[in-house]
Amino acid sequence: MIRGGAVAYLCFSRRGPNIGSPPRLTSMSKKILRSTVIVSGMTVLSRITGLIRDMAFAQILGASVFADAFFVAFRIPNFLRRIFAEGAFSASFVPVYTEKETLGTEQEIRRFLDVLCGRLGLVLLLVTLGGITLAPWVVRVLAPGFGADPIKFSATVDALRFTFPYIFCISLVAMAAGILNARDRFAVPALTPVLLNLSLIGAVFLLIPHFPNAAVALAVGVLIAGLIQLLFQLPFLAKEGRLPHPRLHDTGVTAAQTSDGISRVFRLMLPAAFGASIAQINLLVNTLLASFLVTGSVSWLYYADRLMEFPLGVFGIALGTVLLPSLSGQHAVGATREFSDTLDWALRWGLLVSIPAAASLAVLAVPLMVVFFHYGAFSVVDVEHSAQALVGFSVGLAGYVSVRVLAPGYFARQDTKTPVRAGVFSLIVNTAFGLVLVFYFQHVGLAVATSIAGLLNATLLYWWLRRDGVYHPLPGWSRFLGQVFAATTVMSAVLWYGCSENVIWLEAAIGQRISMLLALVVIGFGIYIAALYLFGMRVHHMLNHTRRASD
Repeated sequence: MIRGGAVAYLCFSRRGPNIGSPPRLTSMSKKILRSTVIVSGMTVLSRITGLIRDMAFAQILGASVFADAFFVAFRIPNFLRRIFAEGAFSASFVPVYTEKETLGTEQEIRRFLDVLCGRLGLVLLLVTLGGITLAPWVVRVLAPGFGADPIKFSATVDALRFTFPYIFCISLVAMAAGILNARDRFAVPALTPVLLNLSLIGAVFLLIPHFPNAAVALAVGVLIAGLIQLLFQLPFLAKEGRLPHPRLHDTGVTAAQTSDGISRVFRLMLPAAFGASIAQINLLVNTLLASFLVTGSVSWLYYADRLMEFPLGVFGIALGTVLLPSLSGQHAVGATREFSDTLDWALRWGLLVSIPAAASLAVLAVPLMVVFFHYGAFSVVDVEHSAQALVGFSVGLAGYVSVRVLAPGYFARQDTKTPVRAGVFSLIVNTAFGLVLVFYFQHVGLAVATSIAGLLNATLLYWWLRRDGVYHPLPGWSRFLGQVFAATTVMSAVLWYGCSENVIWLEAAIGQRISMLLALVVIGFGIYIAALYLFGMRVHHMLNHTRRASD
C-alpha cells in the first residue's frame, strides 16, 4: 500500500476513459520510471533493514536515557550528512557534473573530479576535527535540555565524537553516488545505505555488551559503517573510469575549466545547504524543543520519523534522485518543454503514492508501532506516544515528497538560492508553530509543526516555478486529484473499519500481529487500486505526457 503506486499501475488496463487525446508515451518518462523502480527496490531493502535496526534499538534501548543520547548524537552528523552530502553537495554537484559529461572533454571531466575530491576532502577533514573538538558545545546548543542530566549529556558528547567522522566518509560517498547517478548507475548508490543498517544491527548485538555506554557502542557502529560505505563505492567508480585521484590544484591546460566548475559547485553549495535540507533543520528544531520535555520525547519522535521516512525514501527520495540528472541534462540542451513535462509527470507520481501512504500511516499508526517496535524495553506508553507523533508527521508526507520532486527543478537550473527563500519561510513557520503547539500537545505538536512547514515549503516551490514560467502544469490535474482523494477516502474507511482495537494488537503474539498487519496492507492496497480504476484512472494516464488533454 505504501509503495503501491509505482508497481500497481503497471497492471492497469489500457482501456477506459482517456484524459488526453492522443496520449504520447515518451522515452524519458519510461526511463525515469524504470530508474525510479530500481532505486525504489534498493531503497525498500534499505528501509527494511532500517526497520530491523530500529526494532533492535527499541528492544534493547527503548526510550531510555542512552537511547535519547544516541539519537541526538546521530541526528547531528546525520543532519550534516543531508546538508553537505545528499542535500547541498548533490544539488550543486550533479547539475555541474552532468553538464561536463554532456559538453566537456574526457580530460576536463577527470581533472574536475580530481581537484573537487581533493578540496572537498580537505574541507570535510576540518569540519570533522572541529566537530570532535567542539562536541560539548554542539550538544549544549542543539540539545540544551540535556544539560540538566549529567549522564545523558556526557553520553551524548562521547557518542558524538565517534559519529562526527561519519561526515567525512559519507560526504565522499555522496560524491561517488552523484557520479554514478549522472551516468545512469542508480542501483549501487541506492544499495549503499543498507551497509549502515547492517553495521548498526551488528553494533546492537556485538558491541553494546562490551561497552559501558550503549550510546557510544552504537556511535562506533556508525563510524564503521561510514568506512565500509566508502570502500564499497570505489570499485564501481573505477569500473566507470571515474575514480578520482585527489589533488588541490590543476595546473594543466584544463585549469581554467576545472576552476570554473569547482567554483560553481561551491558557490551553489552554500544556499543549497539550507534549501535542500530544510526538513532536517526542522527536525533539529524539534530535537532542541523536545530536549526540554520528559525523557522519551526525542525517542518517540525518532521512531515516528523512521516509519514516516519509509514511504518518503522508497518513492519520494528515489524519484528525486533519478529526476535531478534527467532535468539537468534537459536544461543543459535547452529542452524547456520536456523539462516542464518531466516535472509535471514526476509530481503526479509523487502525489499518487504519498497521499494514500499518509492516510495509511495515520489510520494504522498504533498497529505499525506495535508490530515494529513493541518488544523488550519499548513499553505500551512508548507505543501510544510514538503513534501520536506518527499521525502528526503523516499530515505533511505529501509535502515532503513534493519538495523532493520540485527542488530538482531549481537545482537542475543551477538555482540554489530560490529554495532558500522557501526554506526560510518554512523554518520560521516550523519554529513558531512548534513553540506554540509544544505547550498544548507536547511532542505531537512538534510533529504537526514540521508537517505544516513541509506543506508550506512545497507550496512555495510549486508557486515560484509556475510564476517564473519554468513549470506549466499539463491539463487534467483536477480530475487526477479528485480520483486520488476519492480512492484514498474509500481505502481509509475500509482500513478504519477493519482495524481492531488497540488492546488486541498489544496482546497479540508476534506472528498474529504480523499477519493482521499484512492482511490490512494487502486489503488497503487492493481497495486503493480498485477504487482508482473505478474512478477512471488507467496506466497510460500516468506514463504519458500530452498537452492536448482536456481538464
